[in-house]
Amino acid sequence: MAQDISPEWIGIDHRADSASVWAMRGTEVLATRELATGVSAGANTGEADLADHLRGLISDWQIEDGTQIITCGAAAPPRDMTDFRAVPCAPLAAAPATSPLRIAGLRQATPPDLMQGDETRIAGFLSLHPDWGGVICLTGPQSRWVQISAGEVVSFQTFMTGELAALLSDRSTLQPAIATDTWDEAAFTEALAETVSRPEKLAARLYGIHAHSMLGESSATSRGRLLGYLSGAELAAARAYWLGQQIAVIGGDDLAAPYVAALAAQGVPATRASAKRMTLAGLCAAYRLLGAKA
Repeated sequence: MAQDISPEWIGIDHRADSASVWAMRGTEVLATRELATGVSAGANTGEADLADHLRGLISDWQIEDGTQIITCGAAAPPRDMTDFRAVPCAPLAAAPATSPLRIAGLRQATPPDLMQGDETRIAGFLSLHPDWGGVICLTGPQSRWVQISAGEVVSFQTFMTGELAALLSDRSTLQPAIATDTWDEAAFTEALAETVSRPEKLAARLYGIHAHSMLGESSATSRGRLLGYLSGAELAAARAYWLGQQIAVIGGDDLAAPYVAALAAQGVPATRASAKRMTLAGLCAAYRLLGAKA
């Protein structure tokens, strides 16, 4: 017999190529659904089409009129800068009890930067670690280094490292060399050290992956080099964020592991947290801000 799913509220996380939906009662998860990869903000899909996909995904849930819906991330391109709050500020702000409630992203004037979705993961992490201060690194197609002090986002910097790795893996001269999901840690550490110390050599080092492969280097070693070179260049640019700081890395296993390894190679330990768990904790924090009992 099918389970009767009657949520008190619904949380939705829109990502670049997918979405997660939670049926909630307070902080209890009644059910979770995942929207297929390719049908989300990153696809050629309008907001109305995306809403139709989501409705189909949860069509068996018993949703009453007025059920609170809270969303984070980019379901559609921002309407204007009113979709973002200026830092420094808390990752979440009290908002009118509208439904659906879209959690506002954050913006920074100098240097110009935006985040939409990661503010919710930050809020989730801080709800579980209320006295925490330091730097949070959020991994994904775009990675983000975020300075946290007294429960507020003070500043942040975004990098396209994950997206560059994906593009180089799928659509470049390097594609045949790195046709594997595994990576050699020794090659990663060596490559990391090279670009942390000499980031200006990055473009030349990347072509060297192709040359090494033609000379018989394994795909795992080549992929380790790719991740190491890109991570090293990012760490060199983000040094002011991680040097001498308490660090937390939020992400899925596949994306967080290279960052934890890169920081460890610099003698910097990092607390690791699940992106999905932090997102859900952040949505729950937003629900509490509405004045509901959660």
